[in-house]
Amino acid sequence: MAYLHRAIIDTIPSYKQGKPAPKTPGLTAYKISSNENPYEPLASVKQAIVDKAVGRMNRYPDMRGTAVVERLADQFGVKPENVVLGCGSTEVITQLVNLVAGPGDEVVYPWRSFEAYPIIVANAGATSVKVPNRPDGSHDIDAMIAAINERTRLVIVNNPNNPTSTSLSDADARKLMAAVPKDVLVLFDEAYIQFNTAADTNVAMDLFREYPNIVVAQTFSKAYGLAGLRIGYGIAPADVIDGMRKVAIPFGVTEIAQTAALASMDAYDELDERVKALVAERARVVAALRAQGWEFPEPYANFFWLPIGERTDEAAEHFVKAALSVRVFSGEGIRISIGEREANDRVISVCADLKRLGF
Repeated sequence: MAYLHRAIIDTIPSYKQGKPAPKTPGLTAYKISSNENPYEPLASVKQAIVDKAVGRMNRYPDMRGTAVVERLADQFGVKPENVVLGCGSTEVITQLVNLVAGPGDEVVYPWRSFEAYPIIVANAGATSVKVPNRPDGSHDIDAMIAAINERTRLVIVNNPNNPTSTSLSDADARKLMAAVPKDVLVLFDEAYIQFNTAADTNVAMDLFREYPNIVVAQTFSKAYGLAGLRIGYGIAPADVIDGMRKVAIPFGVTEIAQTAALASMDAYDELDERVKALVAERARVVAALRAQGWEFPEPYANFFWLPIGERTDEAAEHFVKAALSVRVFSGEGIRISIGEREANDRVISVCADLKRLGF
């Protein structure tokens, strides 16, 4: 039965979750399609959840997430009124778009980039201005600047970029900020920043202290391994944070998520070792693929990008047969997360087979 609804809904693409690992007889299946941290939660984090949060599930959480907000404020050297929580950084971005953009407004961002951007912008009733990346998968900052006009309400940069895993240089970030009007906000989406080892990378918090129109979004989902609990955060000027809180989901961040976030910050050194291990695995996989003759952007997140173009779907079938679930962008390329060592070894093997087939 047809029902009445907003016409714009018919234009919004559905977000597609990474496919589960395919089952193949004789092979352990691996899901490396969602950029998840392959390590299970730290024992100390799991214990904190049991001791402090599980028994309180009948109670609403602290809606502001005061303890987490204060801890983050201290960590980043800002005030608590500069920090807001959300159900992952995706909801933080949604808060920001809903705050600043509506019908007739435009949001400028690179493309291809995070698949949620066009969904969030369209749902707000605003218009996406997708600026094609450079051939190497990085942001075309000059083109982004040229796309800004009187209707622009927000500019988004993604560092490292998802899915191309490229880094945004400090020089490019500063060039952008020098060109953006001071009453237009610029969002630095840094969901994978802990994995970014580029020597010239921008660190958004450095610019935050210099410019009045910057918002930084980060998450506990990736490096901290809390993807299933949905907790991220935004750092912004106090008046922006106040507005974001008004459009946030009430009680959206659970007490279990807040407890896990605090415990994870307590265990930062352990988690940092895991990040370093994943970066080392990334380097191993990249070196193996380069030796096979593959050319792709140098990755700076916990995933890498194979720009295969029109043969993407054909290549994807080889990963499925190897019990590997990867993120496929038909006609463009494949994003592959760094996972368990056995999964990574199998990726190397599949890529060797693809090369023998002329990819």
